[in-house]
Amino acid sequence: MEYKGYKIIQKDNRVLVEGIKDFNLVHTFECGQCFRWIRQIDGSYTGVAKGRVINVSFCNDRLQIYNSNVEDFTNIWYDYFDLGTDYSDIKKNIVNDEVMKKAVEFGWGIRILKQDLWETLISFIISANNRIPRIMKSVDKIAQVYGKEIYMNERKYYTFPEAKEIANSTLENLEVCKAGFRCKYVHSTSEMVERESINLGNIEKMNTDDAREYLMKLPGVGPKVADCVLLYSGTKKDVFPTDVWVKRVMEEIYFKKKTGLKDIQKMAREKFGRLSGFAQQYLFYYARENKIGI
Repeated sequence: MEYKGYKIIQKDNRVLVEGIKDFNLVHTFECGQCFRWIRQIDGSYTGVAKGRVINVSFCNDRLQIYNSNVEDFTNIWYDYFDLGTDYSDIKKNIVNDEVMKKAVEFGWGIRILKQDLWETLISFIISANNRIPRIMKSVDKIAQVYGKEIYMNERKYYTFPEAKEIANSTLENLEVCKAGFRCKYVHSTSEMVERESINLGNIEKMNTDDAREYLMKLPGVGPKVADCVLLYSGTKKDVFPTDVWVKRVMEEIYFKKKTGLKDIQKMAREKFGRLSGFAQQYLFYYARENKIGI
């Protein structure tokens, strides 16, 4: 069957999607935007998202999604993998200097995932001043302790829990997830979301500045975490998440001097506009992998 320009084939317990361009699994899953995708020996990735566990592989413009079906592809994975966005056009619009040209050529296959907003929020609260392997372990442990069991090939996996599951727990029990000082932020945020002191469903309707300020009412959420949540949930693409690492990169590549956060954000808005989030991902991945700014 055809679906929005792609050829879709159901074959046993897998879906084949043909005609996908500007997509690379390593670039997408290892650019710092997600924490529940694990690379397998054969180069495929297994991950838990949207209450499902799947294995994905990609070769010659063909995406294979194992443990799935056409209905899930059209209802979930098409949006999750941002397959409705023309990344070739985005690249043309943000390549406005030699630095961006190199960054885009290096990370040409990045796609910004449309992850669950709640899961992204908790994941990036945990990410503060933390390393990716430890973030992945903590997020996975939260799923094991509070999530629901799901299976693929008789192996057990766990969905990410709802706010109420964490809110109804104790801080002491949550600390088994080894997120350190961030546990109290995760627990308090879960309580606020469960009590609806903060309604995450309102965020998509807000403009970017209001959405950022709204998220920053939550414990453990500063400007950088808020922007990461907005970008990696696919909610707002005009943000430019700036942590110490990105700040250092921007100073070395563009400003050639120590620069304040406000100036970096201003430059990103002027240079990239509504595509700032895409530009940030290409720049961040390029700089991190090439150890620029270290």
